[in-house]
Amino acid sequence: MQASTEFPMKQSIYESLLGRKKKGAKSFAVLIDPDKVNEKKIEELTTLAVDAKVDYLLVGGSLVISDHLDEVVQHIKKNCSIPVILFPGTPSGISRYADALLYLSLISGRNPELLIGQHVISAPAVKKSGLEIISTGYMVIDGGAPTTVSYISNATPIPSDKNEIAICTAMAAEMLGMKLIYMDAGSGAKRAIHEEMIAAVSSQIEVPLVIGGGIKDPEKAYLNCKAGADLIVIGNAIEKDASLIKEMSEAIHAVALESVPKA
Repeated sequence: MQASTEFPMKQSIYESLLGRKKKGAKSFAVLIDPDKVNEKKIEELTTLAVDAKVDYLLVGGSLVISDHLDEVVQHIKKNCSIPVILFPGTPSGISRYADALLYLSLISGRNPELLIGQHVISAPAVKKSGLEIISTGYMVIDGGAPTTVSYISNATPIPSDKNEIAICTAMAAEMLGMKLIYMDAGSGAKRAIHEEMIAAVSSQIEVPLVIGGGIKDPEKAYLNCKAGADLIVIGNAIEKDASLIKEMSEAIHAVALESVPKA
């Protein structure tokens, strides 16, 4: 009998996220803004990320003005094997060299272009890209200061103390079939999302919950995971001090270790 030459299919990024969530494992993603890195900086960040066992690298931002997204992604891929997920300011901000795309719908606002309009225009190119497409309900939460995402989106963030609005918005997105809920206080936020809101939303949804914006220290990342975040995204704090990557990673991954019963 001839031996099978078939190889097992590679697990998708979304499947890996779901698997980690089921096991109680928390994930860490470093956000890289293409406008703020060169080859030297990419090499520094990827080296630190590999050493710190970072789970994913997000590439993008609210306002990408450079035209070297492909080059940035290719340079990251050359330096490490950490999965690269695009986090675009618009649904058309894609690179076929990445592994996956967060296909963001701004569900916290009422701007029809960012709910569905830009997606209709970008759909053919996104479909042809060959990327793994992860439909994502994107919720901007008030972080105490005007952010690029709130300005560009022309949408009012959800007030930081209105847990019920955040819960109902996330529930609606999940029932509409979105695979991820991403709550973001925005780059440059003065304050991160409260643990109470994270816990409230996490308790009402089954899909993975992503939290970003305003997380400046490992303790806050740890507390967000304890509250129910499945994936923590950090960009601004690491742009200021790249050495934080290791401490952030240890804090985030420690939550999963605590949940494992001792022998």
